Amino acid sequence: MNTSDRTPADLLRSALAADPARPLVTFYDDATGERVELSVATFANWVAKTANLLQNDLAAGPGDRLALLLPAHWQSAVWLLACSSVGVTVEVGGDAADADLVVSGPDTLEEARACSGERVALALRPLGGRFPQPPAGFADYAVEVPSQGDRFAPYAPVDPAAPALSVEGEELTGLQLVQRGRTDAAELGLVGGSRLLTGHGFDSWEGLSAGLYAPLAAGASVVLCRNLGELSPEGLQKRIESERVTNTAV
Repeated sequence: MNTSDRTPADLLRSALAADPARPLVTFYDDATGERVELSVATFANWVAKTANLLQNDLAAGPGDRLALLLPAHWQSAVWLLACSSVGVTVEVGGDAADADLVVSGPDTLEEARACSGERVALALRPLGGRFPQPPAGFADYAVEVPSQGDRFAPYAPVDPAAPALSVEGEELTGLQLVQRGRTDAAELGLVGGSRLLTGHGFDSWEGLSAGLYAPLAAGASVVLCRNLGELSPEGLQKRIESERVTNTAV
């Protein structure tokens, strides 16, 4: 990737410039049988739309803190990169009561109601589907995001030295996320074109790095598996072969 990249959003822009058609995130939910594959271009389009939603409709900007109450999921990865694009600090599993806005999955809605700011809910249904009945007090992400613009430009430049992510009590800047992603990529043996399969959750740096930051920093792709324990050893081996996996972090 470009050595001048200083934020995760920079890494995504470099990936888009290098090869927009290659796979970036392949997501499995082994409790439901869902599989979704997103190219760099498709993922970047979701990120741009989400960043526009954040900046324009939710009035979020640099210095704001977003409590992210989502599991390991391709849409969680989209939100992480959208926040990096805007300059919003993501608090993974953060206290909604202390956050400026909250993004929640269907299982954490009551916890998310403690946020006095904007609240967004994701149904986490296949293909980004909406809630059958929108939860009261929340904007349904699947309803709001499709109409957003396909290109994003921040109102203010994002400072690479500003806080970008808080996880397990540790706060990291955008530049630190890039640096750690590169370090972890080297430790995992990732290079351009690698395919990393991971079953880690997004509630730890290890999971976030394997599921997003390390592959992105290396010019690799990730096979992100939720509920991987539902899969038999034989099923896992078949997936590794069918997805042309080169590295694992399970």
